[in-house]
Formats: sequence, C-alpha cells, structure tokens
Amino acid sequence: MTASPVLLRHDEERTATLILNRPEAQNTLSDELLAALGRELDAIAGDDAVRSLVIAAEGPVFCAGHDLKEMRANPGEENYRALFKKCTKLMLAITRLPKPVIAKVDGMATAAGFQLVATCDLAVASTSARFATPGVDIGLFCSTPMVALSRAVGRKAALEMLFTATPIDAEKALRLGLVNRVVAPEALDGAVAELTAQLATKSPQATAMGKEAFYRQIDLDLEAAYKLASETMICNMLAADAEEGIDAFLGKRQPEWQGS
Repeated sequence: MTASPVLLRHDEERTATLILNRPEAQNTLSDELLAALGRELDAIAGDDAVRSLVIAAEGPVFCAGHDLKEMRANPGEENYRALFKKCTKLMLAITRLPKPVIAKVDGMATAAGFQLVATCDLAVASTSARFATPGVDIGLFCSTPMVALSRAVGRKAALEMLFTATPIDAEKALRLGLVNRVVAPEALDGAVAELTAQLATKSPQATAMGKEAFYRQIDLDLEAAYKLASETMICNMLAADAEEGIDAFLGKRQPEWQGS
C-alpha cells in the first residue's frame, strides 16, 4: 500500500491551504513533514495566483510538536542541531512569506505545534482548540516555541504557560492575543473563508511590503522603527498598486491590482 502524503495542498479562491496529514501521529513535525512544508512555502512564495495561505490539520490534534519518537531514534548533538535548524528555517519562512499566513486550529496545539500557530500572522480557532507549551513536564523546556510566544503575548502570560505547562482554551488565547477569532467548530471553515476573502481584495504589493516592514520594525527602537516605516511608505507610494489604488479611490471605482 502507498503511504498517504504527510502534507496535503488545496487551492481555492486565491487561497492555498496546507493540511498536516499525520493524524495517527498527532500531526507531529517529523523530518519529512518539515521538509514538505518548506517546499510548499517556497512554491507559494512565487505563486502570484495565491493571495493567502492557510495551515490546517487532519484529525482531532492540530499538531503535538516535534516527533519525539523520531528524535529519540536519532540522538546526538549533530542530529538535534540539524532538526532545530530545519524548524527555525520553517518558522522564518512563514514570517518572510510575502502573503498573510493563517493558522486554522481545531484541536490541541502544543510545543512546536503551538509555535507554528504563534508564528502564523493570523489565527482562527474553534472553541475546541487548546494551546500549551508542555516541554517542562518532560524535562525539555519549550525554548524555541518561547520565541514566537514571547512575541505574541506579554511576559507574565508567556512565562506562566512556559513554567506551568497548563493548557489554555481558545477564549483565553483570544484574550491574550494568540488568536484573532474564536468560533464554533462548525463555523470554522466559514470564518477562515471570510477572512481569506477579505485578504484577496487587498493589494498584493502593499501586503507584501507591509508584512515585511511589520516584522522588521517590531523589535527596533521607536526612532529606527519610524525610519524603516517611512522608507517602506516611500517605496509603497512609488509602486504601481499605490498609484492605482489612489486613482481608484479618487475616481470612486474599484482598483485593479497588478496580477488581479
């Protein structure tokens, strides 16, 4: 029998959806799955037909983090270093993708799976979603998930999750700013589709420039952040989509973006 692919892709209405497809292993991030995600992100980055990316999962668990069985079967500093390098490369690729990335969460997201959600630009969760950084319970502090977590919420909330490993529900994740919307499980598909439909109407040029600037300025001091943002605005103003958008606004018509 041919094994099912560990990652599925479905494109519709200018949105690419990548589906983690290891439900029997709680969608853990095996070496194969990390590689497949990396390949698809590279392909989507250059696909002008795609305006946004959704990352979803098969089964009742969104992602339970790294594949611990695989890690213990391949011990040693060299292998661990290679694994975390691949994971870091994936998280940076999501941040650097010139399109919005949305996590669609229906179930538990823990450890590196939680990191994946926190790294995405946006997140929509069902009321069934749960989030945790449980590494401390097995003597392996969630240091790499901590990077995304600490950039998404305040220090006290982040450290409580990291120190206690206590899962939080979707409503608390919403209050903390980890997710953007929480809906009933049966409404999850519609909520994500509504969000991607909104994104598809926006200028891809402006979106790409804005996303890059957002992540570059977020850790700068105030003066440096304004300098970078001003340079981005100038480049944006000189772009064809800005000229078209302003002319359309003044002419009271719908803009026609490049690549539309």
